[in-house]
Amino acid sequence: MVYSSALPPNKLILGIDPGTQVMGYGLIEVTGSKVKVVQYGVIHLKSYSNHAIKLKKIFDRMIQLIDEYLPDELAIESPFFGVNVQSMLKLGRAQGVAIAAALSRDIPYVEYAPKKVKQSVTGNGNASKEQVASMLVQILKIQPDPKMFDATDALSVALCHHYQKGNNAKQGGKSWKSFVTDNPERLM
Repeated sequence: MVYSSALPPNKLILGIDPGTQVMGYGLIEVTGSKVKVVQYGVIHLKSYSNHAIKLKKIFDRMIQLIDEYLPDELAIESPFFGVNVQSMLKLGRAQGVAIAAALSRDIPYVEYAPKKVKQSVTGNGNASKEQVASMLVQILKIQPDPKMFDATDALSVALCHHYQKGNNAKQGGKSWKSFVTDNPERLM
């Protein structure tokens, strides 16, 4: 019998909680069943009055994160349906820009509904940001910080993706390169 001393492969997952005022990001490293927080934070966008500038800042910061950490996958929360259509459109654009940054670096993405994320992390699809953060403090051994709820939300998206292992997710997870390879008949 041959035994391998090789460690199980690790995977870096970048989680995103999209926003146009504050966007959260969180990067986890998964090795086997162990999960370690690599980085998390927020992108503050409130000081920019022009929506186009906010989108550029999101794109630029996403590219910085991707180039620095080289994540294997992006997990992003899908916009929830709200009353204010304009806010939802802006949020969708922010999400799209984050996805475009990942795709520009051939990183596949998976989208999760907010309730799915909360359910997978806390067991309650209607959990508050505080409850999600509290659970992450226990699971990931991070320090609690009420100013970082958007970052902990992003970590929860990444953790949800790890728990799902690609199941039951709304996947857009193919890079453009994979799409072209899988669909040669759609090329001109």
